[in-house]
Amino acid sequence: MELTIKNKGKKMTSNLAYATYSQNNVSIESPAKLIEMLYEGILRFASLAKRSIEKNDIEKKSYWINKTVAIFSELLSSINHDRGDISDYLTGLYLYQIKSLSIANIENDTKNIDQVLHVTKELLEAWREETQHVVD
Repeated sequence: MELTIKNKGKKMTSNLAYATYSQNNVSIESPAKLIEMLYEGILRFASLAKRSIEKNDIEKKSYWINKTVAIFSELLSSINHDRGDISDYLTGLYLYQIKSLSIANIENDTKNIDQVLHVTKELLEAWREETQHVVD
């Protein structure tokens, strides 16, 4: 049985759809690299949200904030809660960042986005330092 999928007005067979999906997939070296990429995504999307607030572009602001929140949500879902204090700390920290982004979205406030950017830069730096020791 052949599956037909619509893609931008074109019909694709299941084999072609799989090939298209595979081309769009990013090869991830390790779970540690994936976490690093998620932190980098937060920095990129939050910066774009801040720029959108400064330009008074409400639609793009909401779009970029939603993307940033989605990454924090993914990080939250990946926490191993058997790790004790660190998992509790990260859970609280990620939830607080989501709250700050929600406030930034409602109030068009770059101050909250600056706080998210600062925290995420610190997390990324600590993550790189910690994972570098594992590799060495």
